Amino acid sequence: MEPVLVLGIGNILLQDEGVGVRVVERLQQMRLPPGVQTLDGGTSGADLIDAIADRAKVIVIDATDGDGEPGTVYRFTVGDLVRRISSIGSLHELGFLDSYLMSVQLGCAPREVVFLGIQPERIQFGLELSDKVSREVPKVIGLVLNEITSSG
Repeated sequence: MEPVLVLGIGNILLQDEGVGVRVVERLQQMRLPPGVQTLDGGTSGADLIDAIADRAKVIVIDATDGDGEPGTVYRFTVGDLVRRISSIGSLHELGFLDSYLMSVQLGCAPREVVFLGIQPERIQFGLELSDKVSREVPKVIGLVLNEITSSG
């Protein structure tokens, strides 16, 4: 199995929509444990098969509409995502799910996938995260680090 991948997805041009990428940018400035890789997936989705193939664990970070208060952090699995497909909170999650399902068909699916979703406050043109979402970034980083250490 390949190392753990922390994958941030989202559009940084639309404020909170880019929170996954912003978290990965912060993680890239940190010393992470050996075997942990980060990737700015941008607005990718269905074309991530090569990036996730044969991973021990993939941690996906994205803005997610879960009808909570802005800044609320959600944790869910691929199974949870499949169950909530009718009320999907992010088109990127749907695109990622397509990549994941294709990797299953190809026999190279990651062993474990965890999503950390952050409820956005504002999705409009702009480069900065809203204050409520920005305040949760350190918490999300902590959750990512916990997920990394719980791998295997």
